[in-house]
Amino acid sequence: MTPLAQDTKICVAKIGAAHGVRGEVKLWPFTEDPLAVLHYGPLSTKDGAQQFEVVRAREARGHLVAVLKGIATRNDAERLNGVELYIARDRLPPTADDEYYHADLIGLAAESAAGEPIGRVVAVHNFGAGDIIEIAPPKGPTLMLPFTNAVVPTVDLAQGRVIIERPQEIEGDSPDAAEQD
Repeated sequence: MTPLAQDTKICVAKIGAAHGVRGEVKLWPFTEDPLAVLHYGPLSTKDGAQQFEVVRAREARGHLVAVLKGIATRNDAERLNGVELYIARDRLPPTADDEYYHADLIGLAAESAAGEPIGRVVAVHNFGAGDIIEIAPPKGPTLMLPFTNAVVPTVDLAQGRVIIERPQEIEGDSPDAAEQD
């Protein structure tokens, strides 16, 4: 696997339902700072066929209420429900040390410290208690592991791999744990 190409598009938001009658939409940003979508310039669909500019936005409960340039009616806004908005990877700000964009991790080879293949990173999730890295082995179910320095001590984007130190035991995984409940 080669490192992520800089011309790769990254999904930064998804348009939701119409909000009100003047063409506003609910906008679900996937950025650390929800209002960052205002500063990326034009956003496009994955295929680049449509472009949208976020003129202004305000925070609501877990989403933004946004005005998109050229969208003036509720009917216009309703037609956009579900549209994902992308930008080119090279338009994102650089990450700090030990920080990664999920898109940079997806597709990397997962190896043990001894260099044995484990699988490929297929997703990074956060269910509220920290990031979880999902690895698909060649056979069998995917592995869901904590994305911590102890379990993933090395992320080598240049070599297209992550090193995995599997935890010896995950609390509650032992067969007799069910009997203790």
